Amino acid sequence: MEEQGLDQEIAQLQNAYTAITEFLVQYSFSILGAVIIFLIGLWIAAKVANLVTRIFEKHQIDITLSNFTSNFVRILIIVMVGIIALGKLGISVTPMVAAIGAASLGAGLALQGMLANYAAGITIIVTRPFIVGNTIEVKGVGGLVKDIHLGMTVLTNEEGEEINIPNKHIVGEILHNSFANKLVETKFNISYQANTEEVVAMLAKVLADSPRVFEGDKAQVGINDFNSIGIEIGIEIGIRYWVPTDSYFQDKYQTNAELFKALKQANIEIPCPVKQIHIQEH
Repeated sequence: MEEQGLDQEIAQLQNAYTAITEFLVQYSFSILGAVIIFLIGLWIAAKVANLVTRIFEKHQIDITLSNFTSNFVRILIIVMVGIIALGKLGISVTPMVAAIGAASLGAGLALQGMLANYAAGITIIVTRPFIVGNTIEVKGVGGLVKDIHLGMTVLTNEEGEEINIPNKHIVGEILHNSFANKLVETKFNISYQANTEEVVAMLAKVLADSPRVFEGDKAQVGINDFNSIGIEIGIEIGIRYWVPTDSYFQDKYQTNAELFKALKQANIEIPCPVKQIHIQEH
């Protein structure tokens, strides 16, 4: 009985060896050819991807779009070469393609929001409504553009906070782009007895000479309103100037301090709010 069992195991091993040998003899060249085709395909994919990257760099196209396109081209070539290699082995790829198509449809429905962000990201990169370093505001959220990804845009502010905005919430919305700077608007009252022309000229000079103000000679200073009713009485002076977004509050506070110092040195009266109280006696 033991000899019969041993003989059966030997026979099974011989059958397996024979099957493997026949398979290798029959398909060795096909396997070798498929491996060679796939390796050549990997080499071609890398070369073509690098070529696409160099072309994009030559035409100074955004690096995010360049990386996305080169990676997409490389993956596309690898998939095509993989299909050819499988065909070389005699494996039909038609059922596989159908299965991939069905899976892609289901994944597309499940990832609809993500795909919308990617599509919007490509639109942003191609149309370039803003670039890294610009100051944008969209749907009440603003900041300095730190990075642009396919799925989202990253903003930052003076406090170092990072604000991630999905790209689908940017494309199609009203977008404000003030580039690398942000507007400061200030207003205050001066006495009706003050010489407004001298005050406007003095404040304009302070802004023009300030190293913190962006293009200070283009800052705007003028009479904004006339307040003669209520608790604020006087001529309202309006000031508009630009400072770098990444130091907005610091530059704003220091510039306003310089403006206030100039007003005090020139003895310009800033009226205090007046509130009248009437007492009726019975």
